[in-house]
Order: sequence, then structure tokens, then C-alpha cells
Amino acid sequence: MNQFQIPANGYLFRPVKAFYHVPYTRMGKEGNPDYLNDLKNTYDDSPEYTLKSAQQKLHNTLREDLPQILRLLGFDPLVVCVVPRAKAENEYSPNQQLFRSTVQMVIRQMPGFVDGTGYIRRHTTTRTTHFRKPIPNYVNAGPQPYPGITRDTCEISPHVKGKHVLLIDDIYTPGVNIDEDAINALFNAGAGTVTFYAVGRVVREYI
Repeated sequence: MNQFQIPANGYLFRPVKAFYHVPYTRMGKEGNPDYLNDLKNTYDDSPEYTLKSAQQKLHNTLREDLPQILRLLGFDPLVVCVVPRAKAENEYSPNQQLFRSTVQMVIRQMPGFVDGTGYIRRHTTTRTTHFRKPIPNYVNAGPQPYPGITRDTCEISPHVKGKHVLLIDDIYTPGVNIDEDAINALFNAGAGTVTFYAVGRVVREYI
């Protein structure tokens, strides 16, 4: 596991401590967490064995990293929230929300964590940012990231108020600012502290 800092910018009013498991390079490259793309299951047609394998790999990664984060931060408990996918909740099937449901399953098995995986719910579709080119038969509608997009398109539970929050996403990409905006929204909702964790972090030489 690796540590870094997300700096303040137009989306985030203060820097936050952050962690990631491995660098995200590109699909098919050795060591890249390709299973994260399997979990997105964009067309909802991935074979069951592919999804199960991807879930197990995420499970193992979280079991390795989250206890370390708990020890390093010294906050007990940590409320775990998950950055929602780009589309509104009702646009996805359960098999397209396997990242969030796997995080939920893992943290419910570990002491020191509170399940807040449903505390950020997207009600309005936004643009999917990880598609660099148009995808056939995929409608990528909604606004691009802007400061306050999480506030405008999501419901945030009042249960984050005063809590130590660990916000989890699958991949952190510098410059996209979806994660920064979600962190800021949690602070604005009253979270006492917010720490960020991503399984993969895109490093600039691979962007």
C-alpha cells in the first residue's frame, strides 16, 4: 500500500491524506488491477466466473489494506463510504455495483469499520469520465465534472456528520476531480475527517 496527498484545488478546499494499493497503468499490463474494469461490467454481460474472480481479488486487496489504514489513522471507528458510479442508481443492475457491494461485504467482516457504503447515492446521471472515446451503443449523457457536482447529483446521509470517514473509489485519476468533489461534499455535510483510498492510482506517465 502507498500513501499520497490530494492537494486542495477548485473542487476541494483543503488537502487530504490518501492511500492506494497499486499504480494503475493500462489494461493488460503486468501488475495492473484489470479486475477493476471487470467489476464495472459496463454492458452487464460479463460471465459469472469473471465477476466472481474480480470480487475475490478486490476482497483480498481490501483485507490487506484497510486494517493498515485503520492503524495508521488511529480513528476507531472509520465510516466507510464509496464514491458512486456516474449514472443514477436506478440505471445500474446489481452486477454493475459489485465494487460497492464487495466493499460492503468486507468491512462488515472487520472490526473498527462502520458500513456507510450507502451514504452517498447518485440520483442524477453524470458523464462517465473514464471513456476517452465514444463507445458504440453506450449513451454517455450528463454533465462533466464541475465544482459541486456531488452535491447537485447525490444524496448524502446526515450520518456522516462528525464522523471519521474513509472514502473509497476503484481508481483515482489526477485532474478528473470527481473524488476531490466527493471529499468536499462530505466535509460540507459535516464529516469530522475524510481520508481517501483507491485500489489503483493513475500515475502521470500513464495518463
